[in-house]
Amino acid sequence: MSRLLEVRDLQVSHGKVEAVHRVSLDVDAGSIVTVIGPNGAGKSTLLAALIGLLPSRGAIRYAGRDVSGLPVESRVAAGLTLVPERRELFGELSVEDNLRLGAYQRLRLRQSGAAGDLRDVYARFPRLAERRAQLAVTLSGGERQMLAIGRALMAKPKLLMLDEPSLGLAPLIVRDILRIVADLRADGVAILLVEQNARAALQIADTGYVLETGDVVLQGPAGELAGHPRVVESYLGLKGAAPLPPGRLA
Repeated sequence: MSRLLEVRDLQVSHGKVEAVHRVSLDVDAGSIVTVIGPNGAGKSTLLAALIGLLPSRGAIRYAGRDVSGLPVESRVAAGLTLVPERRELFGELSVEDNLRLGAYQRLRLRQSGAAGDLRDVYARFPRLAERRAQLAVTLSGGERQMLAIGRALMAKPKLLMLDEPSLGLAPLIVRDILRIVADLRADGVAILLVEQNARAALQIADTGYVLETGDVVLQGPAGELAGHPRVVESYLGLKGAAPLPPGRLA
C-alpha cells in the first residue's frame, strides 16, 4: 500500500500558544486513519493546518509532494479535502447548488466529469437526491452531514479529512455516516478521521493515533489500540484515568 500523506514534526500555534507539538502521522492510499482524543487536544487544529487554513512548521508531504507552502485551493485541486466540524454549508442555497459548489475548483480549471460525479453523489446519498431542490438550512443534522461529505466528494479527493462527522447526531445516523465512510475506503478514497467517538472510529479505522494536549501519545493498528488498557479506560469505558505516556503499539 503506497503512502499518500506523510506528516513530520508538525507544529501549529494559536498566537503565542502552541496547540500541536511536533506531530507525525502517515496515511496510506485507500486506508482509514483516525485521530482520537479529548476536547482541546488539537485535533481540529491539526486538520486545519493540513488543509492550509492555519500556518504550521514541519513537513507535510501529500502524494510525494511537499505541500507545506501551498494555499488551500492548490491542496484541494491536488485531491486533499476537508469536511469541517461545522460543515459550513450555504443554508440559503439548495442541496444541488451546494453540491455543485464542491466542483467549483474543477470547473474553474475546465476539468470535465462534474455531471457524472453529481449522479454518483446522489446514488451514494439517495436522501440528497430526494431533497435536491430543498434549501440546505431545512435539512436534518444527518442530512447536512451527508451534504457536507457529498460536496467534498465533488472535488474528487484522494484523501478526505473529516472533522467530528458524528458530532450532534443520533446513534443510528452515526452508524449510517460511518458506513458511508467505510464505503469510501472501498472505493479507493483514503480517510483521515478526527473523532471524539473513539469506539466508533476505531471500529472502522485501519490505524489510530491518540492526541492529548497537542502530542501524539499512542499510535498503532486500530484493533490493537481499541484493546489497549489506557485507551479503554480513557476513551472507551472508565473515565478519570491518568494521561497516556508516549508510546507505540507493537
